[in-house]
Amino acid sequence: NVESLGAGEVGYVIAGIKELSHARIGDTITEKKRSALQALSGFKEAKPMVFCGMFPAGESSVDDLRKALQKLRLNDSSFQYEPENSPALGMGFRCGFLGLLHREIIQERLEREFGLNLITTAPSVSFRVTGKDDQVKELHNPSQLPPPHQIKKIEEPFLEALIITPDKYLGAVLKLLESRRGEQKKLEYISTQRIFLTYLLPLNEVVMDFYNQLKSVSQGYASMDYEFTGFRESPLVKLEGKIGVG
Repeated sequence: NVESLGAGEVGYVIAGIKELSHARIGDTITEKKRSALQALSGFKEAKPMVFCGMFPAGESSVDDLRKALQKLRLNDSSFQYEPENSPALGMGFRCGFLGLLHREIIQERLEREFGLNLITTAPSVSFRVTGKDDQVKELHNPSQLPPPHQIKKIEEPFLEALIITPDKYLGAVLKLLESRRGEQKKLEYISTQRIFLTYLLPLNEVVMDFYNQLKSVSQGYASMDYEFTGFRESPLVKLEGKIGVG
C-alpha cells in the first residue's frame, strides 16, 4: 500500500465493481471514510455523434462480440453500445462513436485484436424528437421515430465546416455543399487562387462519403475541418419501404 502516487508512477485499486460499464475512465475515486464532496473538475463524459450496428458473422458469436466490446470500453470510454436485434442480421449491438474515424478504429481493433468477423450497418446520427406532449427524446435509429401525428418537431445535429479549396474547383465544391443541404456562412479569398469557405452542414450529410466526394470534385486539393455546433430543427420525415420477393 502507498499513500500517494507521483508523476510517472502507476497504481491500481481493487474495488467491488461488478459491471465493467461502471468503471468510467476519468472519474474520481475516493475512500469511503474520506469521501469527497464533489468530483474533480475536468472530467466530462464523451457523447457519441455517429451510430451504427455491429453484428457477428461467420464463426464469431454475440458473446464474443459482447466481451470484446466490454474490454475495449475499459480503455476507450468514448464509445457506447447497447444490444440490438435486427430481423435480417440477428442479435448484435448498436454502437455510438465520436466520428467516422473513431468507428473505423474500433472496428479494426475488434477484428485484429479479438479475431472477430463483423457486419456493420451504414452510419447514422442521433435525432432529437419533441412530441406533441412536449417530451424530448434522443433517438439513435430512424426506425425508432414515432408516428408523424405524435411528433411536434425533429432536430438533427449540425456542424460548421471549414473548407479551403483552389478557386478553379469552387463551382464543383459549392454544388456538392448545396446537394448536402449546406448553408453558406462565409466565402473569402485567402490568396489569389485559394478560397476559404464556412458552411453549416447536417452531420447526417457528412457521415457517409462527404469527405471522399470533396476530394473527388477538387482533384484531392480541398481540405476540411469541422466543429459540432448543436441541434437544429429540420423538416425530416421517415420513409418506409417494402421489398417483395417473388
